[in-house]
Amino acid sequence: MPDVKRMVKIVTDQKPIDKPSGVEGFPLRQWSMQIFLLNEHGEEVPASVYSKATYHLHESFEKRAVQTITNPPFIIQEEGWGEFDMHIVLTIMEKGGETTIQHDLNFSENHYETKHPVSFKNPKPALLEKLRESGPVPGDENGKKRGDESAKKKKRPDKGIDMDQLAENLQRLQEDDLLRVVQMVHDHKTAESYTKNDVDAGEFHVDLYTLPDSLIRMLWDFSSEKLGTHK
Repeated sequence: MPDVKRMVKIVTDQKPIDKPSGVEGFPLRQWSMQIFLLNEHGEEVPASVYSKATYHLHESFEKRAVQTITNPPFIIQEEGWGEFDMHIVLTIMEKGGETTIQHDLNFSENHYETKHPVSFKNPKPALLEKLRESGPVPGDENGKKRGDESAKKKKRPDKGIDMDQLAENLQRLQEDDLLRVVQMVHDHKTAESYTKNDVDAGEFHVDLYTLPDSLIRMLWDFSSEKLGTHK
């Protein structure tokens, strides 16, 4: 499955408040941040592909220096007098890994927005479906429509094949065996199959859910035999 790319938008608001900061010349400010995804039209949508956002603030916040928010839009609100660089760790749903974003908290403007490109590597079916809420994913242009559950089910050939396990098996193959897999895909794919051969990067991408049932069975048997996991 090719990587799915999206854009994260961080919205920061800040304003001075009528409280002493304890530091002369630096008024105390209240600031807040929210996190969104942008859809294909550049519009904000909930960043529900993430299960939590963990903000790593300046060490002067002491016990509040690390804060985890579990509900979109992952709002954090604090008070302070100083600007600083922070990093935000976004945890992807379905154990899809983490993405770290660097953010500059500054007081130049009362409201500002920053955009950050992110990638989701080999997303599992549930994550893939959630990503479709913010735009198309690889394979959609070949007839696989957003939210089309029947198409997704059709690509599970039989109960003897675990698609997640198949994807893992293929990643574990040796180089010579991977070349045979690429050839098998080329020889037996259909017009609905999504493949991409990135020659410059030396990578071959394929969406397993768009392959015909017979090819899925061939890949399953081949990879299982090579790895000694055939049942």
